[in-house]
Amino acid sequence: MELRHLLYFKMVAEELHFRNAARKLFISQPPLSRQIRELEEELGTPLFDRSGKRVILTPAGQYFKKETEEILTRLEESRNRIKQIPKNLCGEFKIGYISSTYHPVLMNTLKEMRNVFPFLSIKLYEVSSQQQIKALEEGKLDIGIIRAPVASVKLKIDTLYEDPFLVVLPEGKQEFRDLAALGNYLSSKAFIFFNKDYAPLYHQKLLEICSRLGFQPEISHEANTVHSILRLVESGAGISILPRSIKEHYPYLKLSYFELKSLPIRTEVVLAYGNTRQDQALDWFVREYNSHFTKKQG
Repeated sequence: MELRHLLYFKMVAEELHFRNAARKLFISQPPLSRQIRELEEELGTPLFDRSGKRVILTPAGQYFKKETEEILTRLEESRNRIKQIPKNLCGEFKIGYISSTYHPVLMNTLKEMRNVFPFLSIKLYEVSSQQQIKALEEGKLDIGIIRAPVASVKLKIDTLYEDPFLVVLPEGKQEFRDLAALGNYLSSKAFIFFNKDYAPLYHQKLLEICSRLGFQPEISHEANTVHSILRLVESGAGISILPRSIKEHYPYLKLSYFELKSLPIRTEVVLAYGNTRQDQALDWFVREYNSHFTKKQG
């Protein structure tokens, strides 16, 4: 059995008319009829009933039509996949991200990426900024969504946005006339921060904010994800200071926020990737992911 037998059979099965099928295949009818007979002889059963005025599929023909369609579809998928491999459109694309970045933008970008690169296997890894930098340098990640600073000459850095900070408290209205009043209120509260070993630079920035507010925080709990921190705050285990963008992440949590607009302390969210890489999927992701924030800022 050869591929042409399947193609010829499929056309006749769709047309149920040998002459029409031959015309669409750009061959004459006798060779087409001969190929179908050869196929039937090899399978050991008739595929078409030619006894009446119309050609109809036998039960075996109906089954074989379904099988043939699946085989030809699989062959077409394989052909497309093979064609895309040299263009870096097949294989794995590994993305690192941190829990405190704006997830809806990532999800929307990934949905579109699956449409553009249907044969690309996309892997997501929630990893700290420091771990991502190391993995990017070693080629274990293709791109990372992290917080600056990034001290690596091996990576290219694109700024996405700057994120100011806010105080996160359990639900309830809190009023503060100035930063001094805020600092006085916070100084007696238990704090929940990122683990110092997991995100040392980020941890240091949070301590700097507390210092600016005139107190040293009492850290009662440490966690490695924003969601864990927010759940602890919601439960009344303490309060925290986090980037402002997290307000858009978890609207279902019962929390209050106080923005630190007058404090000139910001955190920068960036894309990081190998500065010598040439990859169509990587170029597409960088362009599309950046565009979301360009539109937002515009």
